[in-house]
Amino acid sequence: MESTILSLKQTDQATKQMLQNLVNRKIKFDRLKQQHILLLTISVFYSFGCLYFLYYRILEPYSYSFSEIFSILVGDNTHLLFIFLAIGLFGATKVLYDKKEKAEKEYHELRCEIVDRSKDLWKNDAWASRYIVFEIMKAKFNINLYHESK
Repeated sequence: MESTILSLKQTDQATKQMLQNLVNRKIKFDRLKQQHILLLTISVFYSFGCLYFLYYRILEPYSYSFSEIFSILVGDNTHLLFIFLAIGLFGATKVLYDKKEKAEKEYHELRCEIVDRSKDLWKNDAWASRYIVFEIMKAKFNINLYHESK
């Protein structure tokens, strides 16, 4: 458990565990978001490189005949490998995007649950000091617990 969360005096153990789960989901979401952006960038640059190569090496010299272009593309396995690799990269980007969206949904649902249950988690004596927990979560982990909207 994070040392910051362990040092909170205003919360009980169950609330600390909920906050730790929220931090873990936020970390997972941020990691998947960075991976998605990286893979998308690689996919786009690789695809532009393949298109550049195909245009100047195949399409431009053999533009007089579609059948000649097709036979050159299909005849050499490396050309097909480059094309299928580009398609595979975009497929992997889509899979990573779906994982990122699922992680964001889980993170947002738990965050909304903590916001909704804040009256139960911080009873009357700790209600006045809950803003300290909210400020720590915002400053240290960039998690906003003041309201439900993203």
